[in-house]
Amino acid sequence: MADTMTPEQRHRCMSHIRSKGTKPEMKVRRWLWNHGYRYRLNVRSVPGKPDIVLRPYRTAIFVNGCFWHGHGVAEPQVKSYELRDKSDLINSACCKIPSSNREFWVAKIRRNQERDQQNYNILYENGWHVIVIWECQLTPTKIEHTMREVEVLLEENMLALYKKRTSLPYSFDEEPALPMAAEDGRN
Repeated sequence: MADTMTPEQRHRCMSHIRSKGTKPEMKVRRWLWNHGYRYRLNVRSVPGKPDIVLRPYRTAIFVNGCFWHGHGVAEPQVKSYELRDKSDLINSACCKIPSSNREFWVAKIRRNQERDQQNYNILYENGWHVIVIWECQLTPTKIEHTMREVEVLLEENMLALYKKRTSLPYSFDEEPALPMAAEDGRN
């Protein structure tokens, strides 16, 4: 199917796509705020400049658009003696690569995926937890389930950080020390 817009019209449309404050990102931010999580946005000092940073949880959240980050796209399966075409990816349910100028879009999506993976690796190496939320996970029927999973991950991250901070292990098997009654007869 041919593109119905001129190159100038397509350029104008594509240049107006935002990278901050997108609808999926706003859904995540609204849910987190309404459930008591406080965060910072697009923190430049954190590698990869995540969409949402929760410092107390040492967690970076990326809200990725399925198209721009190639959610679920796959390399075509080739036999060992066949050469793989570098300009091809198999579409997924939520990411359809345009048929016009396909080589450009495949290269762009691959670059985005490589950059994302580098950013995630740097964050992991620096002790950060990374949560990636995909646009397709934020539909009205899926958002509550997705965000509850995020909440569980945040609580697990907090527990892991708390364990690192405490020097003595706490055991539930030990009897707690009871306070001594006053010796002068007053209770």
